Amino acid sequence: MDARLLDVLVCPLCKGPLVYDKTAQELICKADRLAFPIRDGIPIMWEDQARVLDADT
Repeated sequence: MDARLLDVLVCPLCKGPLVYDKTAQELICKADRLAFPIRDGIPIMWEDQARVLDADT
């Protein structure tokens, strides 16, 4: 994942910061408790494609 791209990407729902999880290939919004997948190096920033995170994650 390109570091410059990570600097400009925000959560599409709350516009908050995202955390890159390299192992899971996801961008995580802690505020909305959503994980957006990265497929073939492309972040999929649609709410219906996001995974809901557990409360303890």
